[in-house]
Amino acid sequence: MTHRPWIILTALLLARIGFGYEYQSVASLGPGLIARLGLSYAAFGSLIGAYMLSGAFVALPLGLLGGRFGDRWVLAAGLALMATGQAICALASTGLAGQGSGGTAEGIAIGRFVSGLGAVAMMVLQSKVIADWFSGRRFMLAISLSSAAYPVGVGLSQLILPPLAQEAGWGAAFGSGAIEAAAALVLFLASYRPAPGIAARRRGLALPGAREAGLSACAGLIWTAYTACYAAFLSYSPALMTARGQGLALIGLVVAVATWGNVVATPSGGVLAGRIGAPPVLAIGTLAMILGVVLMGATRLPLLAAALAGLPGSMHAGLIIALGTLSSRVENRAAGMGIFFTIYYGGGALAPALCGLAADAYGGAAGAMFAGAAIGALAVPAYLAHRALGGRGALVVNA
Repeated sequence: MTHRPWIILTALLLARIGFGYEYQSVASLGPGLIARLGLSYAAFGSLIGAYMLSGAFVALPLGLLGGRFGDRWVLAAGLALMATGQAICALASTGLAGQGSGGTAEGIAIGRFVSGLGAVAMMVLQSKVIADWFSGRRFMLAISLSSAAYPVGVGLSQLILPPLAQEAGWGAAFGSGAIEAAAALVLFLASYRPAPGIAARRRGLALPGAREAGLSACAGLIWTAYTACYAAFLSYSPALMTARGQGLALIGLVVAVATWGNVVATPSGGVLAGRIGAPPVLAIGTLAMILGVVLMGATRLPLLAAALAGLPGSMHAGLIIALGTLSSRVENRAAGMGIFFTIYYGGGALAPALCGLAADAYGGAAGAMFAGAAIGALAVPAYLAHRALGGRGALVVNA
């Protein structure tokens, strides 16, 4: 079936869109949640980070399980948990139409924990499946499309959820994520087969060597720094702009620019890296993201900040995922991505809360932006460590 790789990729893109949609759901509904539940910025950040909490503990075991039992059932179980967790959030949020309660916040946190657990399984194995089915330029295209799918989900969340919550209730808003994850699950189960040559390999629980583990960990730190900076922008922009008296339409436009711009920027970054090399693209992208987030916190120029973060600031996302995917040999790739995402999810659970604490200390959501930019700057030493460990010829360092 010559079209099978692209159908599998479509299912994975739907899953990745669902990841962004679910993760951003609390931030998209943030102004209402903060008001109804009486949340501090630190508590709000913790509610966002609950989606990432499990990944720090289960990413590596899930990668090993994928290597032992195969990608199909572990990834499918992840998609099922993503749908289940959103259904829990929907049930827990029914009280938000009234006064709300601490119990409601706890229920939403539990649902996000379950959804996040499923997202871990999907994320750890997604890049491996893409690498199994695609190679060369097709791999870079597929991995860039996968990276660009996440902000599409974030953008859809901001576009759909606030009006949906207003018109149909908070339960319907959270429940819409369950429907999307279920659709991805059905398409994946219908289309997935192991790639030729991959199925014949003996399954096992082999761990990568020290050098491969170090490369995967460094790549995970780069991805953590990038996503923490980007998440600070997306998670706290609605609350920051609301506090500044800027309207819902402008908030939606800012988030749309910062997210939908990725659809063009990320694949373009892969193409540009093929011409001038990965290091310049990574450097330009990191600087643009940091500047965009700082500009959002320091000025009242949200559209300019969003353009910086969503276009040049996001063009290196696919390169970072490729760096992590190719940091291990084929037989160790599932475990290597487990290490990559262990770092990422640990940072992803901690960073929103740290940004929230910074916002409380600063006296407003702008503090979260400055903290996110500081975390984003950590991508530079992490990349230099990866390059030193791998050497000039390592994997996609010179791609």
